[in-house]
Amino acid sequence: MTAATGEASPSKKICVVLAEDQAMVLGALAALLEMEPDIAVVARCATGRAALDAVLQHAPDVLVTDIEMPLMTGLEVAATLRTQHAERTTRTIILTTFARPGYLRRALDAGARGYLLKDHPAAELADAVRRVHRGLRVVDPALATEAWSAELDPLTDRERQILQRAGDGRSSTEIAQELHLSEGTVRNYLSEAIAKLGASNRVDAARIARTKGWL
Repeated sequence: MTAATGEASPSKKICVVLAEDQAMVLGALAALLEMEPDIAVVARCATGRAALDAVLQHAPDVLVTDIEMPLMTGLEVAATLRTQHAERTTRTIILTTFARPGYLRRALDAGARGYLLKDHPAAELADAVRRVHRGLRVVDPALATEAWSAELDPLTDRERQILQRAGDGRSSTEIAQELHLSEGTVRNYLSEAIAKLGASNRVDAARIARTKGWL
């Protein structure tokens, strides 16, 4: 569930929804942004699904989200906003520890306007929020160059969904039930993903995909 953290004056403040599954990090990010006179954090979320709900409820100017989140990843939230809620004007910033070209490329494809690393100075986040709100894109130039020259992601969205769950230790039966597929279909998708990645099994395939930023 989301929790409102304060009202903002739309004419003066940039309204932000924060999504981060680590409570201490979420609190620190909120405190940092709330120190800025022109930024208001209107919701804090611990899952991707809660972040999506908060954006639909509050219509913030900017969503700042981690990649790896329960229920929905930050990339899935961004992609859902772009494809299913295109009328929304919320711009997304991905804030992550992953300096991997594959993740950046997927973030940009999902419609994200910013991609920041958590090891950068904290003051850069507030600046990025302002710049993205103005319609600019905020991405480390070196990482962006590397992303567009990197190996292309061979996985389909469905293969990625299934492989991600398999890598988390879920059985074919559990994956089938969660995604409303047959077990045979799940196994076929896993076989395709394993073959594409040149992996020995599903765990190895998930490891390879995560290393390259494809999960």
